[in-house]
Amino acid sequence: MNATHKDYFNDLLENKAVILQPGEGEKTGLGGFSCTFKVTSELSGNRLGIYEITLPPHTIGANLHYHRYMDEAFIINKGVLTIQLADKMVEVAAGGVAYAPRFTPHGFRNNSVEPVTLTLIFNPSENREGFFYGLIETLSEQPVDPQKYLKLYHKYDSFPVDTENMLPVK
Repeated sequence: MNATHKDYFNDLLENKAVILQPGEGEKTGLGGFSCTFKVTSELSGNRLGIYEITLPPHTIGANLHYHRYMDEAFIINKGVLTIQLADKMVEVAAGGVAYAPRFTPHGFRNNSVEPVTLTLIFNPSENREGFFYGLIETLSEQPVDPQKYLKLYHKYDSFPVDTENMLPVK
């Protein structure tokens, strides 16, 4: 008989909570765009990613795309975010929520003259932080290489609906 005894009847409780106050978290960005990592893939075992995004005025966050394995939710904290769906644009004001389950074509942008701040949630997250680092690197290069951008997209479960109109530039 094994000398180690396992308890099959009681839960093992552990304090693994993480609290991030406003302004806390690792931040990356380019120009007026910023992304602050709140709950990372590493913290959640790839089950959840929560990111605070700031989009400057008249900025495309992402053109129409979909995910095969992730759901994406947007919680608008400040300003008005324009969500693109397959057949329409919808403005979502502060306090509003938009949910794009997997296989739902969606995009988002700030069409206003004020910055937009939102909380972006991915479930599962699948190392989404790598996507944001790669995005900053790719968009920093001029001209932007569409093939490099597409490779990044595919690696992180993002599939543009129209590869001719996938780059987030006007």
